[in-house]
Amino acid sequence: MARPRQDRAVRTRAAILHAAAEVFDELGFSGASVSKIIARADATQGAMYFHFKSKEDLARAVMNEQGEGIVMPEGEPGLQHLIDITLHLATELQSNVLLRAGVRLAVEQGEFGVQDDTAYQEWAARFHEQLVAARDRGELLPEVNERELAWVLVSCYTGTQLFSQVSTNRADLPERVALLWRYLLPGVATPEARARLVTGPGAAGTARR
Repeated sequence: MARPRQDRAVRTRAAILHAAAEVFDELGFSGASVSKIIARADATQGAMYFHFKSKEDLARAVMNEQGEGIVMPEGEPGLQHLIDITLHLATELQSNVLLRAGVRLAVEQGEFGVQDDTAYQEWAARFHEQLVAARDRGELLPEVNERELAWVLVSCYTGTQLFSQVSTNRADLPERVALLWRYLLPGVATPEARARLVTGPGAAGTARR
């Protein structure tokens, strides 16, 4: 009997987390309430507090699990794959409520007494992995530091998606990410790499050979 209970507990936690993401995405941390989250999840107060100690605890979970379940595009590691990942994340931000809420809470985390860069560091680590592969493929200029570039890219991406959110509710985010790469690549990629890279929205995996 233990396994059915465990499965039910996992489903309940996931339902609460998803409901919290929806409410945080719509209202932000300050506007959200535990009662609204419980009602959205169709859960009990006991179930809520079994899995999460407080609204702050729930917000931290949404913020730090924002990347869970995202299926990244396939491709050979390197600059094109990194570009494809960032374009894919742009479309995910248009439809993935957990990612959207996690990003919003990462910006608002001061409101619930948190100073946690875990989510940013995780994305920087993913980007860095692709940049190391790009270095091995000879795609980066000699003066480029892969770790520094990963940090710059996460910073620029964060600002880009926030600007897009305010301007168009992220409707134009893929185009803005493509524009970011258009101006970033000349400073980091070799001419040979730039000649075959594709940065337009919907161009994942279509690099010119």
